[in-house]
Amino acid sequence: MTNLEGVYWDLDGTIANTELEAHLPAFNYAFNDFNLNWNWDINTYIELLKINGGKNRISYYSKLINKFIDNEEVKRIHERKQYHYINYVRKNNVISLKTGVYRLIKELKKKEVRQFIVTSSSKRQASLITNQLFKEFNPFEFIISSDDVKFHKPHPMPYLKAMKISGIEFNKSIVFEDSSPGLRSSLAARLPTIFVPSNIPAVIDSDIDLNCFIDSLGNESCKSNVIKGPKLDSNYVDCAYLEKYLLTF
Repeated sequence: MTNLEGVYWDLDGTIANTELEAHLPAFNYAFNDFNLNWNWDINTYIELLKINGGKNRISYYSKLINKFIDNEEVKRIHERKQYHYINYVRKNNVISLKTGVYRLIKELKKKEVRQFIVTSSSKRQASLITNQLFKEFNPFEFIISSDDVKFHKPHPMPYLKAMKISGIEFNKSIVFEDSSPGLRSSLAARLPTIFVPSNIPAVIDSDIDLNCFIDSLGNESCKSNVIKGPKLDSNYVDCAYLEKYLLTF
């Protein structure tokens, strides 16, 4: 029987819903600082989330509206956005764990399954969020952030680097992701991956071969529903289910 040794967690939208709650207002504050007549609404931002990485979104949007911004200005705007994000999260109680995440992370820790974060956010942003959400204990051995790799998701490099550092065999690991770029990254690294959507309507690219799709990790009062993948034996995703999923590989 294949034993689960490691779990790689995406952060934004997977562990906690942060995009609309903190990233979006931080972008708009930054645009205001640079006197840009930009104000991304929710629908615009959801569309832009198809572009992975904050700097890439700013650059893409500038071209979309035919307002050229060079790479240096994009970098400055994004740095200001990160500043606002940090302050916004610190001052406002806007970030919370998704359903079932704390329960499963605690169970994994108790069973001594190693856990890691692989995110497109900066190290500073990721550390802020994890420190706020996990005050009682730190379940994560390390964080692979946008600061740690040359190529970001959907490139497999973030997960390949995480695998190299952890030393865990690919078929003894599981990834949790919530977006097409994240899925492309983990699947290109040949890692067993479970898709759990965020609070943002997600349309997974049709060419992605997704073999496990669950609407929520669930808990006793909020049942998980498997859209695709092994059948649940309880109301929620637990270590036993993850072991069961690994047997399909």
